[in-house]
Amino acid sequence: MESLGFNLRQEAVLQTLTSDVLKSSEIEGEQLDAEQVRSSIARRLGIDVGALKPADRNVEDVVEMMLDATRKYDQLLTAERLFGWQASLFPIGRSGKTKIITGAWRNGDHGRMQVISGSVGRERVHFQAPPADQVDGGMNRFLEWFNTNADGDPVLNAGIAHLWFVTIHPFDDGNGRIARAITDMLLARSEHSTQRFYSMSAQIRQERNGYYNILEATQKGTLDITPWLTWFLDCLDNAIKGAHTTLSNVLAKARFWERVAGIEINERQRLILNRLLDGFEGKLTTSKYAKLAKCSNDTALRDIQSLVDNNILRNPQGGRSTNYDLVIQP
Repeated sequence: MESLGFNLRQEAVLQTLTSDVLKSSEIEGEQLDAEQVRSSIARRLGIDVGALKPADRNVEDVVEMMLDATRKYDQLLTAERLFGWQASLFPIGRSGKTKIITGAWRNGDHGRMQVISGSVGRERVHFQAPPADQVDGGMNRFLEWFNTNADGDPVLNAGIAHLWFVTIHPFDDGNGRIARAITDMLLARSEHSTQRFYSMSAQIRQERNGYYNILEATQKGTLDITPWLTWFLDCLDNAIKGAHTTLSNVLAKARFWERVAGIEINERQRLILNRLLDGFEGKLTTSKYAKLAKCSNDTALRDIQSLVDNNILRNPQGGRSTNYDLVIQP
């Protein structure tokens, strides 16, 4: 990554952080708008990505939590900081339709917190959190360790912190996402860098079944957490290997713009081409182009035809097909 120019490194950081926020939310069953997340991160980091899509408050708050963890990794982790993170995940004080406590530890009003699967009468308890009256003391010990264990290996500390936090389960909701933010904070601390080129959350999303299985086995087992740390380090290794995909995408995008540097491209075309380069879902049609670029169908058709004439877009099926994709050259 150090061999790349500043702009390419910034693009890689943007892609990584966008994936981090999206996948961490997906693990909890929440789907965020990718363009809103990307725009929010780009604006906060001062990265020029052209037209920015306005982001909803919930997207802005989730992005703020992630950037606070990774860009202020050297600051103390306090109860107040965690309260702010959790409150940002639930700005209206509700998880779905359920009213929850935000900005404070859980108080036990909803009973003993459990993770359960199976039908009625055949329930399986995967995890049972400590009673609410033990949360305050447990979190005090956790935060004291987190802020004073300077001699410990920071990568192993990341794995220990993740397990410890989700085991205490201090909040009514948001524990998983905050645990992953804490993990990223310690990994950033281990590298002494705010730049992120790999995503643990994206990798955990890929290995979600294994993640829940090892958590359950560890939390129901003894105080020997070696199997958990082994799984955690394997997951981290896979996440770092996955960074090659991000780097390849960034380099491919850079090569594309170098190839078309001498061709006149307007802002509408640049917007759509960047969307295609970033992984546009579905097929590009004239009507989709018009909607995304906020122009008429006639204007969209002229823009597309110009890109086809310059060997930038192609109609892969020919004939009556109105679908277009990028011309990728080796």
